Amino acid sequence: MSTDTPSSDPLDLVPSAAAVRAVALDVVAPAGLEPDVTLGVPVPSEGDVPAVLGLDREQLARWGFTGRTGQTLVLPRAEGTLVAVGTGVPKELDAAVLRDAAAAYARAVPRDAVVTTTLADTPAVDAEDAGAAVVEGVLLGRYRYDALRSETPPGAGVPLERIVLVVPEDRLGGVRRGAGRGKVLARAALVSRDLASAPGGLLTAVALADVAVRLGETEGFDVEVFDRAALEEMGCGGILGVNAGSAHEPRLVRLAYRPGTSRAHLGLVGKGITYDSGGISLKPSDAMHAAMKMDMTGAGAVLAAVSVLRELDVAVSVTAYLACTDNMPSGTATMLGDVLTTRSGRTIEVVNTDAEGRLVMSDALALAVEDGVDAVVDVATLTGACLQALGMLTAGLIGNNEDLQRQVELAAARTDERVWRLPLDRRYRSQLDSQVADIKNLGGPFAGAVTAALFLAEWVGDTPWAHLDIAGPMRSEHDDAWRTAGATGFGARLLVDLAADFQTPGA
Repeated sequence: MSTDTPSSDPLDLVPSAAAVRAVALDVVAPAGLEPDVTLGVPVPSEGDVPAVLGLDREQLARWGFTGRTGQTLVLPRAEGTLVAVGTGVPKELDAAVLRDAAAAYARAVPRDAVVTTTLADTPAVDAEDAGAAVVEGVLLGRYRYDALRSETPPGAGVPLERIVLVVPEDRLGGVRRGAGRGKVLARAALVSRDLASAPGGLLTAVALADVAVRLGETEGFDVEVFDRAALEEMGCGGILGVNAGSAHEPRLVRLAYRPGTSRAHLGLVGKGITYDSGGISLKPSDAMHAAMKMDMTGAGAVLAAVSVLRELDVAVSVTAYLACTDNMPSGTATMLGDVLTTRSGRTIEVVNTDAEGRLVMSDALALAVEDGVDAVVDVATLTGACLQALGMLTAGLIGNNEDLQRQVELAAARTDERVWRLPLDRRYRSQLDSQVADIKNLGGPFAGAVTAALFLAEWVGDTPWAHLDIAGPMRSEHDDAWRTAGATGFGARLLVDLAADFQTPGA
């Protein structure tokens, strides 16, 4: 373990890896329901109200309960508590609605270590999809990062110990299979949240690499770590240039998942800026600056996703790169006008040191292409422009291959990690022209998300490539559906789903 963090084990920084594994799953028929439990009951916004509640729609309305998605009403009773959980308009009910409703229910009963619900008893949603969505929602909704607390704060609730899904006999098998998958997907998202929640002073590049090594040991994938000396030998000037002002060494981490039989080879790249001060182009001291410990969310999502592939028996080889360093100002920091030579040999004029993510990713993307992957997907908290354009719920998707982008969109729809396509409009490429180098690292004042993607495209050539700009959905300002306040873990579940169904573009 690096001396950069006081933890005895790097996995102490990602407590969710063990905590989610410890949560028991039970899928039972109504006859197997234990007495005197707290039971979450789905209630649509129109139509019949479940008889078990003992209330009609008019009585629920007196308490302000309309059945909109995610609304809850706790009804304490002597024989056990009932919780009405809104599921919205019946014709709009799908797995995403169930996930959101389950998250709301889990937060409505914070004192319950056992969460029991009939939400997966929804004929309109496939049994496996329902089981996965409800378990994901419960685990994501109850998340909190307590790794650095000396004691549990008042009113924080209790840790989750068991999830019980009550469904008819004919849905038991499907819901059980889905619930198991949902637990694994939720674990990936929560590990990603843990990493993004850890302070930059603890989760340095060295510490993040150490976490990757330990996860590789426990989850069955190979990890190779490159330190500063190795990066110098490899010619990774993008990473080294961003790291020049730091007191901590950089790390490039290569993850390799290899199934017994593989039908394709997917490359992943994650931006791992463990703290972004802006470098010499120092950020203002505002709320966004305070969130810059989360500028490694792309790398966190990639690492978390790879960590669960073996458990899901994904039949696709995955090679991933985490480009990790902080970005700090000092007497040795990269200056405006400096020129960096990257792994590919191409040179970059640095005109703004706060456009650093694309610099570290230039080296990682080049290495991924060298590995001969069938396609590469990168994930990065890359631009404020994308946040401004799409807000905090949707990631920008840009790429050079229609088939690959469509695969990403399908994975996004299945996981409810929303993406929206932006154009790779090469007419803006001239904004990146440099008078002294092959390219500069920042374009003009407009189309910032597009020019950032055009920069990244320089390092992938003809390899099918998709870029996810997650600057917006990396965090939530408040509890919202499956997103808890703080780090969201956005991208981890999407990448797992993508890898599981990935097909070589054009094959």
